[in-house]
Amino acid sequence: MKRFVGGMMIAAICGLACGAAGAADDYAAVREAVVKASAAYAEAYNKRDFKALADQWVERAELVEGGSRVVGRDSILVSIRGWLDRHAQAAMQVKVTDVEFVTPALARVRGVITFTRRPGDKPVESRFESLRALEQGTWRIVESSVARNHAAALDDINWLVGAWQATDAKAGTTIDAVYEKAIDGRAIIGRVKLATKGGKPVEAVEIIHADRGDGVIRAAVYDSTGAHAEGVIESDGTSLNRSLVGVPGDGVAGSRAQWVQTIVPGGEGRFTMQSIERSLDGRPLPDGQPMHFLKR
Repeated sequence: MKRFVGGMMIAAICGLACGAAGAADDYAAVREAVVKASAAYAEAYNKRDFKALADQWVERAELVEGGSRVVGRDSILVSIRGWLDRHAQAAMQVKVTDVEFVTPALARVRGVITFTRRPGDKPVESRFESLRALEQGTWRIVESSVARNHAAALDDINWLVGAWQATDAKAGTTIDAVYEKAIDGRAIIGRVKLATKGGKPVEAVEIIHADRGDGVIRAAVYDSTGAHAEGVIESDGTSLNRSLVGVPGDGVAGSRAQWVQTIVPGGEGRFTMQSIERSLDGRPLPDGQPMHFLKR
C-alpha cells in the first residue's frame, strides 16, 4: 500500500483538516474517537447503511484488499455493495489494536476485522491497516489495506468451481474447463481444453492459490504447447482480472507474452472471459474475442 505520509495527499488532507486539529491533540481522545469511528463502520456495514458507510471515506480514498485495489469513495461503495448483494447475511466486527499519530489530524490505525458469511459460520479474521484523517470534525478513511486470511481468500471465487463450456461457432472454437478445490481447499485447480476447427487441441492446467503472507490470489498456467505464465487475480467487487506474464508456446515468434483475462459473472451458471491488454515482446496485440461460458 502506498504511504501518503509526507506527500501531496497529506498536504491536501491537512488543507481541509488541520484547522480542526486542536480537538485531536490528545492521544487518548484521538484513540477513543478513532475506535468509535471504526465501530460505527462495522455497525453501518451490518445494517447495510450505505450512506453512513460512504461518510466513513474521503472522496479520493483507496482500498487495497489482497491483490485488489479500488480507488475513489464511489467505487469503494460499489464494491462493498456488490459483495453484500452476494452475501446477504454477512456480518463484520472491527477490533482496533493500535492507533499511531502521523499528524494531529492524521492517525494510522491497525486492527483485526472478523467476518461471518452466515449466522453460525466459523468467523474469518483479516488484518487491516488504515489511515484516517480528521475532516470537518469526522475521522474518515483516506486509505485502507486488508490482508485477508489466506485460507478464506478463495471464498469469493468459489462460484468458479465446476464444469464449464464456451463455444464460438463462427470461429469453430470450443473451450471445456473444469475447476475443483484441492489441497484441503487452499487451492483451485483448473483443467482446460481448447479445440479449434482443423487444429490440434491445446490442453492447459491452471493453479490458483492464496499467498499466506498477504492473501493475494496468485495464478499459474501451463499448457501443452510449452507455454506458461504466472500472475495475480484481482477483483473490483464485480469482476475478476487475472494479469499474466509468461513465455509463449511452440511456433510463436516471441519470448515474453503479457495479457489480462477479465472474468465477469453473468448470473447463475454463466460468465464471460476475454483476453485484453495483450502484448508480445512489448508489441501490442488486438484484444481476444469474449467467450461466454455456461455451467454444464
